[in-house]
Amino acid sequence: MKETVLAMLEQHVLLGERHIARQREIVADFHHKGFRTDLAEELLSLFEQMQILHVSHRDRLLNSN
Repeated sequence: MKETVLAMLEQHVLLGERHIARQREIVADFHHKGFRTDLAEELLSLFEQMQILHVSHRDRLLNSN
């Protein structure tokens, strides 16, 4: 059971990294094109906050031995 949850959390962390990287590209592209970036930056912030939660959850599980 713990291994299944750990595998799921690892997937969440990896997916979060991809979302954050892509959203950073979007923010940079919007900025370069002179578009508003406030909503894109807000979404990036949410992705980063979720990533912190996923990483801390994974780390708690890893350290619960």
